[in-house]
Amino acid sequence: DHKDRWIVSLDAPTQATQTLHRLTDLAWINWDFNEMAWVPQSADAWFLSEQTGYAQLYTVSPEGKQRQLTKGEFELRSPVWTHDGQRVFALSNQSHPSEWDLYRIDGKDGSLQRLTELMGVESFTLDHWHQRVLLRYSSSYSPTQATVLDIATGQRYATTDTLTDRYRTLTWQQPQFVAVPSSVVDRPIWSKFYPADPSFSGPRPAVLFVHGAGYTQNTHHKFPYYFREQMFHNLLTARGYHVLDMDYRASEGYGRDWRTAIYRQMGTPELEDYIDGVNWLVTEHNADPDRIGIYGGSYGGFMTFMALFKAPEGFKAGAALRPVTDWRHYNHGYTGSILNTPEVDPEAHHRSSAIEFAEGLQGHLLMSHGMLDDNVFYKDSVRLVQRLSELEKEQWELASYPLEPHGYVHPESWLDQYRRILKLFDSTIGEGVTGQ
Repeated sequence: DHKDRWIVSLDAPTQATQTLHRLTDLAWINWDFNEMAWVPQSADAWFLSEQTGYAQLYTVSPEGKQRQLTKGEFELRSPVWTHDGQRVFALSNQSHPSEWDLYRIDGKDGSLQRLTELMGVESFTLDHWHQRVLLRYSSSYSPTQATVLDIATGQRYATTDTLTDRYRTLTWQQPQFVAVPSSVVDRPIWSKFYPADPSFSGPRPAVLFVHGAGYTQNTHHKFPYYFREQMFHNLLTARGYHVLDMDYRASEGYGRDWRTAIYRQMGTPELEDYIDGVNWLVTEHNADPDRIGIYGGSYGGFMTFMALFKAPEGFKAGAALRPVTDWRHYNHGYTGSILNTPEVDPEAHHRSSAIEFAEGLQGHLLMSHGMLDDNVFYKDSVRLVQRLSELEKEQWELASYPLEPHGYVHPESWLDQYRRILKLFDSTIGEGVTGQ
């Protein structure tokens, strides 16, 4: 059952159970935000719930009396109670969806106090007396570092610095955090924008990046999981491209409604968001609407297909890396919650599977896939190759990597893949961009 979550108490001697809380979602219950435990020095339990639309903190008595401790349009993660049950420490993006910091929560009135302004806190560990906290944090171009925070004074010390002298000599382009207006919902699409080098003039070609996993967040201030792609974005902007990296609907960090927008229609709201991204680039940054590319891996590869197949007038070239082509062949644990099962909901799978729309391909398509992929199986791309052949499509190619799983492990494979992506964009939408 992907639509219900029960929290029950168990009386050990009698084996009797009592339901303390039930969370129901007409789409599906989030696989995050399921932490729960006892409130210290209390008979109450605490838990996280998205029932108001955002992951907030609740307590419940043995009799089932529920109390919402925190409220607002933000998320809480990894709550830790003090020994006396009077305070809670947790990560939150209360200040801005992209900023994750450590907060202290009053256990009585639920008020939040922001303890750090690092914007990229990844995790924390309290000392036994709750006077100091070890923080792990990062930034756009700095991998994870550690520091100790004195909670009473707000001072930090014992901070690590693992950056090498060679790395420090490199100049990286800091992303701009932008709110792209949505034409569909009354909320912006938070994104990272990397503008083309200002030495170039005239309308700019643009590349849109699609993060993988569907439910993850990439518009944040932490060191990105997609650090290779971020370096590639620096290369693209140096050659005159704009690059836009969007936290489309389905992304993490923006609440339940944003997360479940793809229920029974994967690929539809996200594509609407990317079309809005293109329009924003054209209107606000002089992007050339006839020179738009898109790329991404895994879920990002799937979305590259959907863009090229369903909106070919707007996307002229795309690179689909280790892509899902048909959700009917993906693992049930993921798709069963979002699309139900093919037997129960064939319509949802049909409208959400890229292979059903392959006839729409007009632009240039590069597929890249590791043959040892243990997540999105290589045969996913093989099936699409067969379909494109049956449709007599011409402007596509498949690059296969015999020794690679889902996440490549050989540097030469990464190099070959990015060379091919760059060649694709330069030869289709670039049009001699480096010489302008």
